Amino acid sequence: MPQTNGDHPDTASLLQEILQSVRSLKQDQVQLASTVEAINGRVNVLAGVRQSQDGIAHDVMLPSPRISAMPGSPRIPPRLRESSIDGYGTNPDARHATSASPPARRTSIATSKIILTTHPGQAGVDPVPLDWGSADLRKRGPVVVSRSSSTIRRRNAVGAHGGSYSIYYALAVASQQINTDHKPDFTNTEPAVTIGPFPSWSDPKKIVAMDPLGHLAPWLYKDIIDNEGVEIRPTIAVTRAHMKIPELEDSVRQGRLVPDGKICLNATGELNVTKFAVEPVWYLPGVAARFGIDEGTLRRSLFEHTGGSYPELITRNDIKVFLPPIGGLTVYCFGDPAKMSDPNVKLALRVHDECNGSDVFGSDICTCRPYLIFGIEEAVKCAQAGGSGVVIYFRKEGRALGEVTKYLVYNARKRGSDKASEYFKRTENIAGVKDMRFQALMPDILHWLGIQKVDRMLSMSDMKHDAIVEQGIPILERVPIPEELIPEDSRVEIDAKIHAGYFTTGKVMTMEELEKVHGRAWEDVDH
Repeated sequence: MPQTNGDHPDTASLLQEILQSVRSLKQDQVQLASTVEAINGRVNVLAGVRQSQDGIAHDVMLPSPRISAMPGSPRIPPRLRESSIDGYGTNPDARHATSASPPARRTSIATSKIILTTHPGQAGVDPVPLDWGSADLRKRGPVVVSRSSSTIRRRNAVGAHGGSYSIYYALAVASQQINTDHKPDFTNTEPAVTIGPFPSWSDPKKIVAMDPLGHLAPWLYKDIIDNEGVEIRPTIAVTRAHMKIPELEDSVRQGRLVPDGKICLNATGELNVTKFAVEPVWYLPGVAARFGIDEGTLRRSLFEHTGGSYPELITRNDIKVFLPPIGGLTVYCFGDPAKMSDPNVKLALRVHDECNGSDVFGSDICTCRPYLIFGIEEAVKCAQAGGSGVVIYFRKEGRALGEVTKYLVYNARKRGSDKASEYFKRTENIAGVKDMRFQALMPDILHWLGIQKVDRMLSMSDMKHDAIVEQGIPILERVPIPEELIPEDSRVEIDAKIHAGYFTTGKVMTMEELEKVHGRAWEDVDH
């Protein structure tokens, strides 16, 4: 430090030493405060675990247990010390500290106890038996996942019904828009057609990503619902409907579809269809085996990368079933559903992954909607010829990377040169991977439908083809999208995919040729 008049060099050195000591002391105090807070947090966690083991959990209306600060440690500011879940603090006077009273809020939680997890051997915890691979439907048992007060200790699965919609359910509960005691009335909701059972339903290696009994659960296990008060819900629903798509009227007009009054009902191309809605239900040992990893690694990754949303993935290794918060799938069957499993008739199949921009709103940057329409046409024609036509629609938007990532890729492409040679590179630069659809679980629905072979596979995807064949279902013919159905701006996508290994009966471009395939820029619009 600079010398002043009258300062002696020794005095200056002494002052510098004192200043350094003060700084060091302040740093030690900060570290001590941090350590105290960490101990407090650990005490809270351990208290919560002990309470859950005793069959209770922390009351959110009471302050968390704390330990006193050590003598001489820094004082914790009141605004931090008194903060609690309600935002006003645990100090009774804190609620009146603001100049205006807060608006009254509704309380919709039936109990103040938050149960983070249950434990085997805990009082009252008695999971409903579930033997995933049993051929005896009664012994197999239902999937029980509800956290309702009557069912939480009988659960044999982790997650929530309608996983991707469970947050909306939580909002409905919090805002008192739904009564948590509501019991579903399943009168007249039975499947509209009979499906199975097939041998694959009791093969734990063939079906690992859906519950084979999901469409029958409330009826098959009605006695458990009535006598034990356990909440059991279906994860599959089967109905009948009509389908009207504008392009199909043009298909009839051009003679590609012929009305027969049964499948293609009239000149507008209106179709008769049987629909199967399926929510995902994962048998964790089977899913892990399908991906060649151990179950523990799968559980930890699912726990950590869903923000720790499902603690029982870690604490309940005895529970082997998980209802993940992802979109499911819909099967559209044209013709007699019983023919899907008949190996003596032909079957045409289109496995389609969601693309909202193209499928619904007609974006021409990809071939998704044209290929979907083509797949429906071919499925209908196969059914009209005495066979079966099936289209399966998976919710895997943007290659399971999501629509935000997809649009970021679109921006990068359209602000650059948008060349076919760089098509996959732009996705990998942003997402770190070019595709996360992981088709290994996709064939489960084919096994559930009893499909033993595919005569015409309306897909160019090598990933889909290989996944189906590896599951023991032969594919006799692969059918690419016709050239005349490919939008001009989607040449970048389709040519890049063909070069990367997608099936084609046409030419595979060289990398030099891909460099010359360019997409339309944003401003390239004819006026």
